[in-house]
Amino acid sequence: MVPYAVAGIIAFALAGLGIWIAGGPGRWVQICVAGVLWGLVGLAAMIRHDRNRRSR
Repeated sequence: MVPYAVAGIIAFALAGLGIWIAGGPGRWVQICVAGVLWGLVGLAAMIRHDRNRRSR
């Protein structure tokens, strides 16, 4: 699942960058930033879950 989380984080980051460069609505950029931040939280949780699963 980690590759999917990384892909989602990258997608939100690229979308936010594209919207920001194009001068899109600031709210959309904020949504992309939130997506990246929540994605990082989810990624950390998945990495921890995978590490604990291997030890069982």
